[in-house]
Amino acid sequence: MSAAPTLDEVRAWPATVGVPEAARAIGVSKSHLYDMVRRGEAPLTVLTFGSRHRIVTNSLIRLLEGA
Repeated sequence: MSAAPTLDEVRAWPATVGVPEAARAIGVSKSHLYDMVRRGEAPLTVLTFGSRHRIVTNSLIRLLEGA
């Protein structure tokens, strides 16, 4: 597993990212974050398109900033 990105790196990400990238940024496994998304318990804004999920980067930044 690669190191978690810095907050500045996350700020440079596109408007949405996949669950694996978001999971790496918050320090959880992608399977754990997928489970949270499916249960509606993810502490992030999630856009769902059929069976695909995208995480809104701005919500990820707010979480990492502790807002």
